[in-house]
Amino acid sequence: MSYRVTTKSSSNSSALSWSTMLCLAFLSLGCLSAKKQVAQTEAPPDPVDREPQMQTVATEAEPESLADVEDDSVPLPTSDDPSLLANQGEPEDATAFQPDAHHHHAAGEGEPEESLTPRQMLEQALGAYQLSQEAWKSGELEAALSELDNAYTLILGIDERQNPEILQEKDDLRYLISRRVVEIYASRTTSVGDLKKSIPIVINEHVEREIRSFQTRERKFFLASYKRSGMYRPMVEKVLAENGMPQQLIWLALIESGFKTNALSRARALGLWQFIPSTGYRYGLERNRYIDERMDPIKATNSAIAYLQDLHNLFGDWLTALAAYNCGEGRVQRVINGQRLNYLDNFWDLYEQLPRETARYVPRFLATLAILEDPAKYGFDLPELDAPMNFEIVKVDRPLYLSEVERRLGLPAKSLKKLNPELRYGLTPDVTYNLRVPPTYAEQAVTALAEIPAGELPADAYVVHRVRRGESLYTIAKKYKTTIGRIVAANKMNNKNRIWPGQKLKVPGRGVKLPPPTVAASSGSWVTHKVRSGDNLWRLAGQYNTTIGKIKSWNKLSSSRLSLGQTLKIQQGSASKQYRVQRGDTMAKIAKKLGVSLTKLLRANNMSKRDKIYPNQALVVP
Repeated sequence: MSYRVTTKSSSNSSALSWSTMLCLAFLSLGCLSAKKQVAQTEAPPDPVDREPQMQTVATEAEPESLADVEDDSVPLPTSDDPSLLANQGEPEDATAFQPDAHHHHAAGEGEPEESLTPRQMLEQALGAYQLSQEAWKSGELEAALSELDNAYTLILGIDERQNPEILQEKDDLRYLISRRVVEIYASRTTSVGDLKKSIPIVINEHVEREIRSFQTRERKFFLASYKRSGMYRPMVEKVLAENGMPQQLIWLALIESGFKTNALSRARALGLWQFIPSTGYRYGLERNRYIDERMDPIKATNSAIAYLQDLHNLFGDWLTALAAYNCGEGRVQRVINGQRLNYLDNFWDLYEQLPRETARYVPRFLATLAILEDPAKYGFDLPELDAPMNFEIVKVDRPLYLSEVERRLGLPAKSLKKLNPELRYGLTPDVTYNLRVPPTYAEQAVTALAEIPAGELPADAYVVHRVRRGESLYTIAKKYKTTIGRIVAANKMNNKNRIWPGQKLKVPGRGVKLPPPTVAASSGSWVTHKVRSGDNLWRLAGQYNTTIGKIKSWNKLSSSRLSLGQTLKIQQGSASKQYRVQRGDTMAKIAKKLGVSLTKLLRANNMSKRDKIYPNQALVVP
């Protein structure tokens, strides 16, 4: 279920005292803050038509300028607009707006006494904030709001000039109050028991501008991206459901990458969910000379959902969390801390102060939701979705070129690359790798793989560098630890002195340092593993050469769900002795050859007598 909120500007506003304004804001049932009724200048004109700037997606276009806010005052309620007071059940008279009639301070009723020191007032405000915490946990939202109003009235009266050291503490408490208001607002605008299942669709001039963009110059991009979404949609929806998160978040990938696994931005963000290397590493995405898991749709989806969940827990509001996903939580945190607004009600209080790209990012997401909720209303006839990604797993224990595997199996060119996009050079790693092959091809693939010779990485693996303003071939060569001559040769350049901003250069990447190999714990030893984003029991069992059942047993886990930061005790499995199946082998022949019973051999490999074996298949020897 979706919730639609349409915001409008009000041209008539009356200035009130801050305490009166906050009292009015909390008394409003439909919206915590009447600051949404601000006067705004005329919306700026649409930007000039232009092509998308991202290499594979249309999300890098320069956003238009934003409307300026003229006034931040709150209109007085009128006799025919009693809704502002309906929430409290109080008579609609002047006393309803008096702070001393409704604000109960920690030290008693009435306004804070003038004799209180700034420190005492801050302590009273903190006490009121703590009371609001208790009320909110008990489900008493109105009481929680009343105490937050109480706390804010107190810090308004603090004159930090009397005690400059208290300024930071005052600002910190103001931010805590703002964040709690966001969380309470979210809980009031979403149905009970459904707190994470829907993102309200706000329609305002910024969102309408992005809708017009999708209807016109970005129409082809929008329709093509929607069509590609079919390949990944069932998988993403399943992960979102497992984590209790809004299904609408799947469409974040439309504006991030256009549902292209190889989408690369100017900021070097890569993949379906546009991870930069550092954030990808934080959330468990590996990158080495063979693979870049940012391009793996399944692994990257798990990491993206974990990151979004962390951001929502941090900010308490989905739109603010999405802004942080785009420009980083640190940037949004600094904007919030330095805001000039006295209450942070939601994302739109931050809109004017965010980077231009991020300010456009959230309206683009909301525009996408609005269009997909009612395509006909906006003039869209959506195409048929691509077929969902479907595959079987075959284990490969040496480097093999996908093109050669495709040739041996009679598959269309690049069909395996489409299923295994994380392979940077179309070459499987030099360690055991789970290769995805089309359904029904697993048996044929096992036979074919045994006959394919091992491949090697190219002597020179290239990286693509986008030239920035002020760069020269010298600085680029130095950055990548190569020579100007090699760059010139790789790009077949006639004039080595002529490069320009935005130009793409192939740079030989021999100088790129590779991460050191991971040293596994000695077999049989116990290790302590701290769960991080992207971890699951299946991945940990493979990492430590053990089973999911054993990990659950050792740690007394009743379910397969893991929590970030959770500590697990795991015994490193010993490296098992293996037998490689030969042509003409049967399980009975192999058991006799190895001197073990057939029953033990079948049990060690989790097989029955009816299971088939294939040449080159690896079997565990008990």
